[in-house]
Amino acid sequence: MKRFCATVVLLMTLWCASAIEKSTTIVYINGTKYYIHAVAQGETLYSLAKAYEVSEEQITQHNPAVAAGLQAGFKLKIPVTGVAATTPAVSSKKLKKTFASHFVARGETLYSIAHQYEIPVQTILEDNPEIDPAALSIGQRILVRKKEIGKVTAAEIHEDLTTYAEQLSSVTEGDDYYVVQKGDTFYSLAKRYAITEEKLSALNNGLQAADLKAGAMIRIPSQEPQGEQEDQSEEQHATDEADSINRPVMSFRAVCNCDPLRVSLLLPMTANGRQGENYLEFYQGFLLGLDSLKNKKGYSVDLDLYDTKRSPEEVARIVEEDRFRRSQLIVGPVYENELEEVIDFAEQKQIPIISPLAHITRIQSDALFQMAPDPRQKYNKAASLLDGEKSITLIYTESTDRDFENEIIDLLGEREFKKHLYKYLHPSVKIKEGDVHPSDLSPLLDNDKENVFVIMADNEIDVDRVLAALASADTNLRARSMREPKYSVLGNSRWNRYRNIDQTIFFKNRVVFFSTYHAKRDSGAIINFDRAYLKAFGSLPSLYAYRGYDAARIFVEGMYNDIEYDMEDRRYMPLRTAYRFEQRAEDKNHVNTQWMRVSYNTDFTITVE
Repeated sequence: MKRFCATVVLLMTLWCASAIEKSTTIVYINGTKYYIHAVAQGETLYSLAKAYEVSEEQITQHNPAVAAGLQAGFKLKIPVTGVAATTPAVSSKKLKKTFASHFVARGETLYSIAHQYEIPVQTILEDNPEIDPAALSIGQRILVRKKEIGKVTAAEIHEDLTTYAEQLSSVTEGDDYYVVQKGDTFYSLAKRYAITEEKLSALNNGLQAADLKAGAMIRIPSQEPQGEQEDQSEEQHATDEADSINRPVMSFRAVCNCDPLRVSLLLPMTANGRQGENYLEFYQGFLLGLDSLKNKKGYSVDLDLYDTKRSPEEVARIVEEDRFRRSQLIVGPVYENELEEVIDFAEQKQIPIISPLAHITRIQSDALFQMAPDPRQKYNKAASLLDGEKSITLIYTESTDRDFENEIIDLLGEREFKKHLYKYLHPSVKIKEGDVHPSDLSPLLDNDKENVFVIMADNEIDVDRVLAALASADTNLRARSMREPKYSVLGNSRWNRYRNIDQTIFFKNRVVFFSTYHAKRDSGAIINFDRAYLKAFGSLPSLYAYRGYDAARIFVEGMYNDIEYDMEDRRYMPLRTAYRFEQRAEDKNHVNTQWMRVSYNTDFTITVE
């Protein structure tokens, strides 16, 4: 009888273990992955250990409170082991077919990446089990499941991340986790949780106020937030902080499609009595963008075009017009010295204003969206080009482009690199037999590594000579050893201004450029736009027309949805150029961060990313 009872108990225990439903919630805590399991009635340490394939001692070690007894409702953190702890191994072919690769750029968070691709946070976590959402690394590769792109909204992503933070907080002792909201500052968070800004920084591994971004997940003290206080000194601090920013926080609202959207377009159509052809083309591209939205989305727009005459005084006059003051969206003016009056009005009315062409350096406003990419983001797309497995060589000549050199040195950071001095000798100059010709770059290519060369020359002649020397070395090595050297050249965008460099040398050397705008005329989207523009206006469009089209497609459509989330972190590509708007902690403007990566391939094709 005793043996029968023991057998029944054993069977019941095994049944409980098999009946336990493993949690799908996995979090990172100090670099270790854990399941978050809510204990149900009847579950035991033994049954949980069996279900999660860990020892009872491991559960107790990570949850000291269970030593006093396991109770229903307890939240346990159970270490993740086995296959779930690592990225599944798949063939490179399947990987490329199933996933897109995203390389983490400076300042990006799990929220911003999920928002950019409109993909669930949980999907990213499932496909990348080795990432820590609270501690992404610059250059880190994240797999993005192609079938899930475009499936969720910004609000759903924020809700998912908040749920993750809450689950994380439920099993951590001493501190909680918090998803930063728009408008949060180091000062406001420190005040809310009754700690100093220095303590808040220390809790988050030295995070600085300038790096605090909406959507970031940070650690906070485990206590209830403090209410608003009537301390005059605190109020004065807040006033001083607001004065330093000098601009109010906007709260945009999406508009209804029941009435036409009222858009004001401010362009210098004339200046000193002469017509500005570039801005006429921008206007024409903008019209085609509106026409596309009307045909595809059914959106109706009431557009007013204002000629700013490149005059701040004229802009101030326009702002006072009754019709302008009924605007719901403002595009322009083009020049920064004309913006002040328009921004004051936009902030008062809580409406967005778009700077379509200029990089704004002085004015800061939460109402302002800048389409020109931020120069500080120029080389974020270079992460995969300069990963740790590449051999990087900076090639110098007698003259050096110091600005470019500083950009590259800053970009490389802690990465190892070599320097090589290229000396040009005329082919007629003879050298000693057995010596390596100083113009011969074959030794740089004669290896089995993936090489990246960066040419530091600051003049057209030297750049042309180095590129020619690399192409010649490539040809000679192929002929001698039947081996294909592996290399590419990170180019300087200034090279595009040189008139005497044959661009075929770019293809031979696999040159990669980073550009503010690229319109590849043989792409389907550009072909269709060119055809429509030619039919409507009788000529081929310029880059100004493309930018006008992009402005209409992104922001007019955005007024019906994305404007509520400040257009942030979602990627837009109306034609061939990508845009992603971001508000850095030290700035108030919403600035495009996307530079185009243009790669010249040896098969004489151009790849644009």
